[in-house]
Amino acid sequence: MVNEATDLLSYPNAMPLMRGVSLIEVLVTMVILAIGLLGLAGLQMRLQASEIESYQRTHALILLDDMAGRLSANRKNAAAYVTASDPLGTGDGQPASCAGNGQSLDACQWSNALKGVSEQSSSGNVGAMIGARGCVEDLGTGDQFMITVVWQSLTPISAPASNCGAGLYDDAGTKCVDDLCRRTMSTIISVANLASP
Repeated sequence: MVNEATDLLSYPNAMPLMRGVSLIEVLVTMVILAIGLLGLAGLQMRLQASEIESYQRTHALILLDDMAGRLSANRKNAAAYVTASDPLGTGDGQPASCAGNGQSLDACQWSNALKGVSEQSSSGNVGAMIGARGCVEDLGTGDQFMITVVWQSLTPISAPASNCGAGLYDDAGTKCVDDLCRRTMSTIISVANLASP
């Protein structure tokens, strides 16, 4: 009878086969992991862009409500709030410190709110939407006005139908051309004439 220990010593190739992970399997695993991590990074970037867009929409709603309240409070002079083709906000001539009363004070304060003066850092205003502007239009009935807030988005989608800020959001050399990154939010307010007939 052959001893098992001497059998293994006399036949060194008779050792049981050792199995392990081949180099190709490791490389394939690393490639799959790298693609997954790149996808995760892309998802994170899209989430941040969506978060910024959501913040801007929320801010636009607040500013729409602000101007609607101002216009309703001064309904006798509602026609004076119309901005025509010169929107308030980014790039307008309103001063940083507002004085006066009535429509001129409301226009100055709304312009500064659009510019984000409520939140400032050492580099300037940081509380605003990107390139925010606002318009008040008379709908031709004498008692209905459309208030619109426009801003610059980060991603191009389609140009909105509103004329407020049209042509002011074209960035040559980027995907944001032909107002594709311009976003708008509007509301219509009716101002009743409470004078007795």
